[in-house]
Amino acid sequence: MTVEEQAREGWARLMGSGGAQDRTPGEIVPADLPAPEGLTATGGRGHVTLTWRPVPGAIGYAVHRATASAGPYEPVDHGGGDVLAVPHGPYADTTGEPFREYWYSVAPLGTVTSMGSLGVPVAAAALSSGPAEVAVEVTADGDEGPPHRPWRAMVGSEHLSHLLCEDTSGGRPIGAELREALRRVRDELGVQQVRAHAILCDDLGVYKLVDGQPRLDFSGVDRVYDTVLELGMRPVVELSFMPRDLASDPSRTVFAYQAVISPPRDWDRWSWLVRELTAHLVERYGLDEVRDNWWFEVWNEANLSVFWSGTPEEFWRLYDETARAVKAVDPGLRVGGPASAAVGWIDDQLARESPVDFVSTHTYGSPPLDLRPLAGDRPLLWTEWGVTATHGSEVNDTVFAAAFLLRGMRSAAGRVEALAPWVASDHFEELGRPPRLAHGGFGLLTVGNLAKPKYWALTLAQRLGDTQLPVTLTGDGAGGLVEAWAARSGDGTVTVLLWNATLDHAKAGGDPELDRAVTVNLTGLPAAAYRLTHWRVDATHSNITALWRAIGEGRDWPDERQWAALRDADRLQEAEPSRTLEARDGAAAVAFDLPMPSISCVELVPAT
Repeated sequence: MTVEEQAREGWARLMGSGGAQDRTPGEIVPADLPAPEGLTATGGRGHVTLTWRPVPGAIGYAVHRATASAGPYEPVDHGGGDVLAVPHGPYADTTGEPFREYWYSVAPLGTVTSMGSLGVPVAAAALSSGPAEVAVEVTADGDEGPPHRPWRAMVGSEHLSHLLCEDTSGGRPIGAELREALRRVRDELGVQQVRAHAILCDDLGVYKLVDGQPRLDFSGVDRVYDTVLELGMRPVVELSFMPRDLASDPSRTVFAYQAVISPPRDWDRWSWLVRELTAHLVERYGLDEVRDNWWFEVWNEANLSVFWSGTPEEFWRLYDETARAVKAVDPGLRVGGPASAAVGWIDDQLARESPVDFVSTHTYGSPPLDLRPLAGDRPLLWTEWGVTATHGSEVNDTVFAAAFLLRGMRSAAGRVEALAPWVASDHFEELGRPPRLAHGGFGLLTVGNLAKPKYWALTLAQRLGDTQLPVTLTGDGAGGLVEAWAARSGDGTVTVLLWNATLDHAKAGGDPELDRAVTVNLTGLPAAAYRLTHWRVDATHSNITALWRAIGEGRDWPDERQWAALRDADRLQEAEPSRTLEARDGAAAVAFDLPMPSISCVELVPAT
C-alpha cells in the first residue's frame, strides 16, 4: 500500500460508516489537488507547530503523522470527534510524546471525502522545557477595515416551542429563561437570528388529518415566531421534522420530544404544506421582511440516519420538492441546505438542478473549513458549530470551550455569512431536560442564565472596536497556541483580545507545558497615557461552572443561598486592578502570563 493509500484509508475510518457521517461510503477518492508546499515543523515546549502554503481550491487540510519517514501515516486525532481537518495553518500538535521525533505530512481536501496528495514529510519533536514566550506586536494606528464578527449572524436554540413552556428545570422557569437567554444574546452579543429544529412538529399542531382530510393550523408557529421577533431576532426556518399524520413511518423518531424523521407518505401534501406555510409567513410578516432577512433551510443532518430514516435519494427528493414549494411563493425567497453533519453532501447539494441560494452545514471540534471553493459566491451558513457534538460533555462548560470559540470565530471571519454556536441556553431537551446545573450542556448560558466561560469569550470579542488592527505574533506557539485579535474604537480605545488554546481535547483541563508568557507591544499610540483594564477568563476568573463545583457540596441544583452567591459572582472579572499605562513615543508594552487554556482582553482607554 502506498503512502497515499494509507492516508486515504485512515481518513475513511474517521469519516465513513459509524464515524462522522454514517451515510458516507467508507472510501475516500483522490482529489485533483497538489500537495501543500513549504511544510515546516517546529518543536516547542509541549507541542509541534506546523505551517504550510495554501493550496488553491482546498477546503481544508488533513494533518498526518508517522513515527518513520516511510509511514504509515495516520490523521492526527485531536479528539474533536467530527471532521479532524483544519481550514489553514498554523496547526499545533499537542498529542505526541515529548522528545519523540515524528514525521508530519499534510494533505489538502477537495471535499471531506476527497483528498489530494500528501506533501513532502518533515520531522520534529515536542520539548518539555525551554523558553515559552510569545510576543504580540499591535500597530495601534493601523487600519485593516472593520472586523467581521461571525457570531452576530446566528445562534442555535432548542426547538422554539420551548419558548412557550411553562414547566421548570431545577426550579427555574423554562420558557421565561429561554426567552431571556435569547434577549441577552441579542442585546449583549449582537446576535441577529436564531436557528432551531422542529417548527413542523406536532406540538405546534401545524398539520393534522381530520376525517381523513388534511388541516393546517399555523397559530402555534405564529406564537413562536411572534415571540422571536419581539425579542429583536429573526428565525431561521428549518423545515423539519415530519408531522406525524403526514409521515410514511411515524414510529421513526429522534429526541425526547419524539420528532418524526421519516419521509412523507404523500409528497404532494408535503409540498402543499411547505408552500402554504411559506405563503402564510410572507402574508403575516411581509414579503420584503421575509425575502431579505429570513433563510429557509431544508431538514437537519439527513446524512445521519438518526435524523432521516429514508434513503439519501428520498432526501434529495425532499429537498427538490421543498425548494420548489418555497420558490413558488416568491422566487426571491432564500432556500438552501443540506444542513448536513460533518460537512457532508456539499458537492451533492451543489449538483442539484433545484435552487440552492445558500450552503449550510455543521461541524464540531475544529474551526470550520473553507468551503468557498465549492460554494462560489453563495452565502455560507454554519448553522451548528461547537467544541463537541456530545450531549452532556463536561468540555462544554470549560474555559477550553471558550478559547475554542474564539479560535473558530477568528478563523472564519471574512469567509462565512454565519457561524452559529450550538446553543444559546442550557434549557435544552433533545435527550431530556438538564439533570443538574453543571451537566455539560451545549448552552452559552446555564439554567438560571449564568454566563459560562464561552459566553464571556464572545462578550470580550464584542468589545472589539470598528477598525481592525494589524497583529503579528512571534515566539514559541505563536499562531498555533496563542492567537490575538485587535481593534480600535472611534474614541481611540485599543482592545487586544488574546487566547491560548489547543484543539487537543486531552488537554482540556490544562497543561503547564503549554502555558505561555506573553508580551503585548503596541506602537502608533497617539495619547500619552491610557487607562489599562485587563479582563481574564481562566480557571479562577469569569468561570461560574468552576465556582459551582467548588461550592455545590455535591448538589445537583443550588439552594437559594447558593443561587445568590452564583449570581453575585456572575460577572466578567479582571486579572489585575485597572491602572495607568504611559506611552513613550507612541509605544507601550503589557506583559502577563497566559495559561492554556485561558483568554485575556487588554483594553487601553485614552486618559483625559
